[in-house]
Amino acid sequence: MALVSVIIPYFKKKKYICSSVKSVLNQTYKKFEIIIIYDDEEKKDLNLIKNIQKKDRRIRLILNKKNIGAGQSRNKGIKFSKGKYIAFLDSDDLWEKNKLKEQINIIKRKNIKISHTSYNLINNHDKIIDTREAKYLNFKNLLYSCDIGLSTVILRKNLIKKNIKFGKTKTKEDYILWLKITKKNISFYPIKKNLTKWRKLSDSLSSSVMQKIFDGFKVYYTYMKFNIFKSLFYLLLLSINYMRKDKKFKKN
Repeated sequence: MALVSVIIPYFKKKKYICSSVKSVLNQTYKKFEIIIIYDDEEKKDLNLIKNIQKKDRRIRLILNKKNIGAGQSRNKGIKFSKGKYIAFLDSDDLWEKNKLKEQINIIKRKNIKISHTSYNLINNHDKIIDTREAKYLNFKNLLYSCDIGLSTVILRKNLIKKNIKFGKTKTKEDYILWLKITKKNISFYPIKKNLTKWRKLSDSLSSSVMQKIFDGFKVYYTYMKFNIFKSLFYLLLLSINYMRKDKKFKKN
């Protein structure tokens, strides 16, 4: 049984972090380590996180000296991880108890390098408000629409290289990594089961439209090295797809 490293960056989510970690500890697949990267300079919630760490010897804690953001925190967690496989979980999201087992079994059986699953969107009361279906994604179709739930992804650690890692943007840091991986002719394998619950919070950084537009341009221009016109073209397509999904979500 291969070791899975579960990377959880933490920043001011004390209302949800206990439930998130519990959803990992309740997994039917037991060979994992949890790496929590504490990314809050204020340290107000540090005792809470330390108490969570004491509950299970598989939980490790990394303290950032200053706030470096979720993407850089995940890069740091990967650097200190020991697993053959890397799984990501945001500190307000949840996993179904068979998530790791089902996903790892498929990855091994089909010799997959990276996969994602379908997932449910939930509100701050854990009520399901929408669903997203996992799709087969390569570099070409990922360029104009990022339909990947970060907390659904498991990948082989050897995919992460010096120049293939999470970006330094405030949002879309995961999108940068997905594009860099798929650019190497590696596709996302979809598992069409709702094995994750992704929390939709209106006050989250990922909900800021202007920030997403700014970071979206950086994805193409700075990280993909597209010229300004090509960058604006794909940013327009990305924005249109985002608005379509947002409109559908509001209808539901």
